[in-house]
Amino acid sequence: MGKLTVRALRAVLVVVLAGTVFVQALMLWALISGNDPEDGSLPLTPLRVFTILGIGTAQVAMVCVWRLVTMVRRGTVFSHAAFRYVDAIIGAIVAAALVWFAVTALNAPGQRDDPGVTLIMGGVGLAILGVALIVLVLRTLLAQAVARDVEAAEMRAELDEVI
Repeated sequence: MGKLTVRALRAVLVVVLAGTVFVQALMLWALISGNDPEDGSLPLTPLRVFTILGIGTAQVAMVCVWRLVTMVRRGTVFSHAAFRYVDAIIGAIVAAALVWFAVTALNAPGQRDDPGVTLIMGGVGLAILGVALIVLVLRTLLAQAVARDVEAAEMRAELDEVI
């Protein structure tokens, strides 16, 4: 990965992370202060809590991506230490899907006249879980690469002994 790519990715991560922290702070302030009256169409307090939790899942994933990019730059990504971050990303994506399903359940009673919205939201939740499965496949590829790297190191060591 080139330096420009790493810098661009890190810049995007910093901007998005700062923005999400700002939104979380605003949501938390709205929860604590109670200044925003609910109009009765949707319970805002649970929605705010789910939003704060959902943003938190994205933040966990972004921090883990930052750590993986650091490992790529150092050339240490093909190690067992990388699995901790990939597993955390998978967990964050699954948690995001669960939060989305909770939002779908919260929204469903208001959609009795048009259940298609609830079905679409459920489909989006399944798509989020699909992303977790894709990352799980990539984790398997990482495991194979780590195994090959260990195997190559052992062969080099054996070759060094022979020489």
